[in-house]
Amino acid sequence: MIYYVDAATHRGGDGTKARPFKWINDAAQIALPGDEIIVAPGVYREYVNPKNAGTEEAPIVYRSEKPLAAVITGAEPVKNWEHYEGDVWLAKIPNGLFGDYNPYVQTVWGDWYFSPISVHTGEIYLNGHSMYEMQKLEDVLNPQPYVPSWEEPEQTLYQWYTVQEENTTLLYANFRGADPNKETVEINVRRNCFYPDKTGVGYITLSGFTVKQAATTWAPPTAYQEGMIGPHWSKGWVIEDCEVSDSKCCGISLGKYLQPNNENKWSRFVTKDGTQTERDAICQAQREGWTKELIGSHTVRRCHIHHCEQTGIVGHLGGVFSLIEDNHIHHINTKQQLAGAEIAGIKMHAAIDVIFRRNHIHHCSRGLWLDWQAQGSRITQNLLHDNTPPARCKVTNPRGTGLNLNEDIFIEVSHGPTLIDNNVLLSATSGRLSTQGVAYVHNLIGGSFIGVGAGTDNARNGQPRYTPYHVPHRTEINGFMSFLHGDDRFYNNIFIQQEYPAEYAEVKDWASGTTNLVPGTHPFDEYPTEAEWKDIFFGEPAPGEDPMEHRMKRMEGYFHKLPVWTGGNVYFNGAKPCAKEENYQVIEHPVKLALVEKEDGWYLETDLYDYLPGMATQVISTETLGEAFEPEQKFENPDGTPIVFQRDYFDGHRSANPLPGPFVCGHCAKGKLF
Repeated sequence: MIYYVDAATHRGGDGTKARPFKWINDAAQIALPGDEIIVAPGVYREYVNPKNAGTEEAPIVYRSEKPLAAVITGAEPVKNWEHYEGDVWLAKIPNGLFGDYNPYVQTVWGDWYFSPISVHTGEIYLNGHSMYEMQKLEDVLNPQPYVPSWEEPEQTLYQWYTVQEENTTLLYANFRGADPNKETVEINVRRNCFYPDKTGVGYITLSGFTVKQAATTWAPPTAYQEGMIGPHWSKGWVIEDCEVSDSKCCGISLGKYLQPNNENKWSRFVTKDGTQTERDAICQAQREGWTKELIGSHTVRRCHIHHCEQTGIVGHLGGVFSLIEDNHIHHINTKQQLAGAEIAGIKMHAAIDVIFRRNHIHHCSRGLWLDWQAQGSRITQNLLHDNTPPARCKVTNPRGTGLNLNEDIFIEVSHGPTLIDNNVLLSATSGRLSTQGVAYVHNLIGGSFIGVGAGTDNARNGQPRYTPYHVPHRTEINGFMSFLHGDDRFYNNIFIQQEYPAEYAEVKDWASGTTNLVPGTHPFDEYPTEAEWKDIFFGEPAPGEDPMEHRMKRMEGYFHKLPVWTGGNVYFNGAKPCAKEENYQVIEHPVKLALVEKEDGWYLETDLYDYLPGMATQVISTETLGEAFEPEQKFENPDGTPIVFQRDYFDGHRSANPLPGPFVCGHCAKGKLF
């Protein structure tokens, strides 16, 4: 059955082409497996709450008739502004508009939310651009630049303030000389845009829509995780060719269902640490049906996701076995009014067997953050850059660290295997590795590694964090373990030192208290080779050594750093190899590296291939990389088949002695990256 929806129809009908529905949600209440809903161009100010699930063989498809022309928005226009004082105007909104959820009463809060300022889930938009909420009316009357923001200081002077009066929401806004009754001014009203209110509504396709401006709430892993769009704990959704923007918190959620007994439990009751409540949440989900057969296996592809203030894509547990590919994600958390440990272009916990492929992620307060259980995750053929704030910014960081550099990729407290191959990583810090079991293969890395050997203890008390690892390619928990660090591989990468603002050198990393802006594997100087590590367990006693003392040394090996493997890496412009590096080259001749945006896309401008040496490199494969130590799982495809890394960034074919880096040749590196 095909149903038709048209916002421009004079009166809603029965969903036929001759008499279309006026509202998408009318179709969403009757659509059954195999049905398709065709939505005409127009603005749909509604919450779409799909009632029925599709099936794997017959999904329910929602399709914009014209790409991006059907707009689902959580906002409403406001035209009743009264001049208040100077550039400030006042709107009085009856609270009946909001139903049982008033975004101008509900504040952003929850586990791992650390912002020193209080903001609401509501927002005001002037001509599509969100303004800045202030804490006092006086601030709006006399606006000052909001210095943490990544935006230009002038833009941050568009400010607003809210207060409740009887049963009315008062909104004061400084429009900087604009008349809000002549411009387009909208406010967040609805919490979600396309999101079932019940779990288990699987096999839905959302194709070609513009979705924007919702009053979503903070989405940590120990809470109900919502977004403007999301499958809400089900299986088999496809979200494709959509533009997703201006969510107060998260754009797309592949995340966790509501566990009433563990909903922001750390923040609400304080006495049990957040790390433990997260372990509780995982085990509870396991008991309540978190399996490969019921949950995950979603696809998010070819979406343009931008200007959301927590994440572009978020997920905990619910995103397992998913494919996230060909998305353009940028300007996430650049207003810097939200702060906490759940912010990134993509932030996922338990990304088991999730593939992140051919995405372009930039100008985000951290690019891609895989936290806990990145087991079987593969990050391949992505372009990440400028995921570090402008040097002039002063962030609202409660740790007192001032400027916080962040990074392209953060892998945290996971046991692997986590595979990072054929990427271009160009931010000042390319990777934070507070984890183990990671393999970097054939990447171009223009930033440093930070957090190596750090960040795996609970803050202030030194108690080790321990996280689950799983039966390979399943959700069932196989065990828990703390972190030894290491168990990492670095093969056939190019490391290149870039120039950064002097202010970056003054930043002290919150995890280690040190600064590292030099690319390369040198943070692993003290890590053993495989032979050294094995000698702890299998080496013969020294002459005259007491057998019991020798045995005790061997037992201490169970808590020793794990080995690191290297080979085929090249270092430019002062990038540094680790002390035990094997089969590498350091090139003294300076080379140029720049990423340039042109009319048709992003290009790399570099002469490094003029100086790239011939090396005895090898083709890397699953066999080369071996097993991640704790889960005893190979670096392989989600279906368990092996990988041979003969495809480059552009899917070009590598020869038997491949060039280091993500491109099969220097000429290929001149192609459009995204």
